[in-house]
This record gives sequence, structure tokens and C-alpha cells, in this order.
Amino acid sequence: MKLPNEPRKFPDAREDVAQSKKAPDTPQTLSPSYRLAFTDIDFLTREELRPVRLQLELLKVEMALAERGVRSTIALFGGARIPPPGRADEAATPGLAALSRYYDEAREFARLCTLRAVASGNREGVICSGGGPGVMEAANLGALDAGGVSIGLNIVLPHEQAPNRYGTPELSFNFHYFAIRKMHFLTRAKAIAIFPGGFGTLDEMFESLTLVQTGRMKPLPILLFGGDFWRRVIDWQALVDAGTISPSDIDLMTHVETAAEAMAALDAWTPPTPTGGVGDGE
Repeated sequence: MKLPNEPRKFPDAREDVAQSKKAPDTPQTLSPSYRLAFTDIDFLTREELRPVRLQLELLKVEMALAERGVRSTIALFGGARIPPPGRADEAATPGLAALSRYYDEAREFARLCTLRAVASGNREGVICSGGGPGVMEAANLGALDAGGVSIGLNIVLPHEQAPNRYGTPELSFNFHYFAIRKMHFLTRAKAIAIFPGGFGTLDEMFESLTLVQTGRMKPLPILLFGGDFWRRVIDWQALVDAGTISPSDIDLMTHVETAAEAMAALDAWTPPTPTGGVGDGE
């Protein structure tokens, strides 16, 4: 790797791209085999190149956030189908309409967090959402309300996933691999806020809980908005009674109802005492 201020010994990759475009059209230069490997989409999307694509998805976002000076984030997970209260009558089910108030809570929580992030120069506690509709949209909108920046980690899906209009354009990314996307959700996270949602939200929540429970990630505040929803969806005590988690594992989560409660919980949070367990079956 070239050190700062070190004279370049070889042509820059961009220079070679530009130079190769000047070549005359011949059967040889028009053949796919002549393309520079790193500009050849047909080559880069081959099955054998999956390890390279995984690395690229990890590096692109890591480098962009580092260059922007983002040191820590607050990740928001939640349902893509939850509408804002003003559009609750458009909800597909009465259940979704009833959950619409969490759109406003997510927006307000993101706003309050971003006020603090702005004070740090948008470096600490930057809001990070999945970049799509519902709770994700509310998160990015709340950050915009506060005059700060926010991250959107989009992913290519057949439905429900297109970038909302409120994330910072320079921090709106798109993923092919769920695994790399989840790594970026958690790599810089200093807190996680989880709102009612479906399979995707449950996946992200249990991934986070498992990493903390098993000691693979340092403890951090994990806030669950909507106690009634979560207690109805998941019988945490049944897991304790069955012995598949420890009683102390329930303490990894804090139930809150409002943005104000969540901010108070963040300020009051202290790391839990490790149980010394190894996860399931400890």
C-alpha cells in the first residue's frame, strides 16, 4: 500500500481504465477477455468470485464511514410495514394500524439521539437504519429533523425495500449479502433500539442478543419498544423455565414505550454482570 507522500511507482488504476478506453475497436479489444478484471462485471458476478464480493461489501461501507469520521452508531430495527399515524387507515391490517404510533416514537427517538450526535460533529451515536420504509424511514426522518446525518443500510429485495427519502445520500448503501449488512449494523453500534416488526426484525434482534449473550460482542443497551407486543410474541419466561436461557439473559433487554423513556434508559444503563455461560444450554 502506498504511504502518504510516497511517489507513485506504478500507474493508478483509474489511469489504466482511462487508457484502456482509448484502444481502437478490434476483435481483441472488444472481447470480454480484454476487460480489466476489476471493471468486468460479468467476471465479478461469477459464482467463484463470491469471496471477493463479500470483501467489497465489507470494505466499501467501512471505508466510507471511516472517511466520514463516524465512530459509533445507534442502530434501529423495526417493521417495514408500520405506517405513520397519518396513514394508519391505509394499513393492511388493524394490527399494523395500532402499531403506527411506534413510527412517531422511532422518529422522536432518532431526533433526540441525533441532537447529541450533532454535538459530536456527527461522529458519535449516528442513527443507522435499514434504509427502507416503516420504522426505518421514521429513523432517518428523525435524524433529518434534528439537522444531522443518518445511515441507511439497504438490501436488494423483491419488495418492501427501496431507499426512503430521508437518509443522508452519501451514507445510503445497498447490499447483496444479509450477513455483511448485519455486520455493519453492529460493528459501530453503541446501542440498539428494536421496534415491533416481523421476521427481519426478529432475525436482527436475536442475532444481537446471541452475540452479547455468548460474549462475542461487548454488552450494550438493547431497547425493546412496545412491551405488550414483545411479551405476546415471545414468551421469554418460557425459555427460562425450559432452561434454554439463563434468568439473567432477560436482563440483556430493557422494555420501553416512548422515546423519552428510551433516552432515560440509555443514560441509566450499566453493563450487566457476565454469567459465564456459553449461550444455549448453559
